[in-house]
Amino acid sequence: MEETAGYPLVLDGPDVPMVRFVNVTKCYGPLTVLDNLNLDISEGEMVSIIGPSGSGKTTVLRMLMTLETINGGVIYVDGKPLTHMERRGELVPADARYLRMMRAKIGMCFQHFNLFPHMTALQNCMEGPVHVLGLSKVAARERAEQLLSMVGMIEKKDQHPARLSGGQQQRVAIARALAMRPKVLLFDEVTSALDPEVIGEVTNVIRKLVAEHNLTMLMVTHQMGFARDISDRVCFFFGGKIEEQGRPQALFGNPQRDRTRLFLSAIKEAG
Repeated sequence: MEETAGYPLVLDGPDVPMVRFVNVTKCYGPLTVLDNLNLDISEGEMVSIIGPSGSGKTTVLRMLMTLETINGGVIYVDGKPLTHMERRGELVPADARYLRMMRAKIGMCFQHFNLFPHMTALQNCMEGPVHVLGLSKVAARERAEQLLSMVGMIEKKDQHPARLSGGQQQRVAIARALAMRPKVLLFDEVTSALDPEVIGEVTNVIRKLVAEHNLTMLMVTHQMGFARDISDRVCFFFGGKIEEQGRPQALFGNPQRDRTRLFLSAIKEAG
């Protein structure tokens, strides 16, 4: 196909990133949401994406979850094309079987938790490993209990989501995503639907993940202090492009671009 001609069929070598966007474009009719995006995320790296509404932040996550199609370019995950597959030496749109294989590498925690309401916390964490990964119920239960313990929710394992606070639901959602053993974990504004007093519950769990696990993580957030504290790198998006990126201390402490300065100033004043 013309739009994928010339792109590698796989990425190999000693420094292959866990995630690579190459010339990725996303349009909705005449509106270009992502404009020729190039972004590498290394294995074990924690990257935060910040920026104004409509800058393309969440679209990046939705593409990685294959919830959105791309109009140009190629996304690679763990060295392989995410939504394309090799056929006779060319990249073609992936079939359902290939997509399932690639999706298994990626977990996502949504803004509104998306837990199954008819299942307990434990059952929510067991569902994917049993029905997608093929684990036995005994193994899935053991894994789920370990993860619920890690996020401080083991005592609530038999509760349904309606009986849990927002912060508790989000911690269960993180355990559920981890139960699938993803290589990449995505966070989409995971604290924005929470009351201020419980935001710390969730941010502490994510801090623990960053400190203790070699997961590759990509987070869209409006919490600048959290992004500063937790990230290896912060990307400021504007108009579907990366306007500026760097270590959090540099980007927040001494932004180089006018748009970055204006955005951070406006956020500070609003806070």
